[in-house]
Amino acid sequence: MAATFLPTVPPPRVAPEEDAYAAWYGRVLGWTVTGGPPVQLVTGIDFDVLELPSDAGRALLRRPVATGPVAVMGRRMRFLVAPGSAEELDGLLDWLEWGGVALDLAALGAGGRITAPAPPGPPPGGSPRGAAVWLRPPEQGCEALLPALPGPGRAAGPAHGPDLVRLVAAAATECHRARLGRRTNGVRQPLAFS
Repeated sequence: MAATFLPTVPPPRVAPEEDAYAAWYGRVLGWTVTGGPPVQLVTGIDFDVLELPSDAGRALLRRPVATGPVAVMGRRMRFLVAPGSAEELDGLLDWLEWGGVALDLAALGAGGRITAPAPPGPPPGGSPRGAAVWLRPPEQGCEALLPALPGPGRAAGPAHGPDLVRLVAAAATECHRARLGRRTNGVRQPLAFS
């Protein structure tokens, strides 16, 4: 009886743009990347992430609140904030009197990951539909200007970077407005009589 040989299947190859993404994040920004494809950015080291629905995120971007880099993927918007900020979210929401309200506002910190958006500039071969993209791309050294809580005895402001409290307050407000707007869309509103 003759032995039959099954063809060897080569391991999956990483797309050249994935290698370029990982190299850009690692070499240019010095950020920690892992996995792939798609390339993942590790949260909790160089930055944390506030994540909210994209309709609330669009409204937040129209407000006069300072932010850091912002990415969007599908129906979620991601605002980069200072490392350690994720641990502060629940306490900030309670302090701002949003505790217990369903906001669809989340934070990713130590041990988390997000899909790496394509680096700024035209993507090689086009960007796949639904891929993460930067709305406000990061720049080298941007970590020093990410929204954070002011240190003891220091006020937030241009010299110290954006204020995390103001960003969270505005994000909570816009998440709540967006949630109420989604609830009333398609629901017949009662007639108002004067």
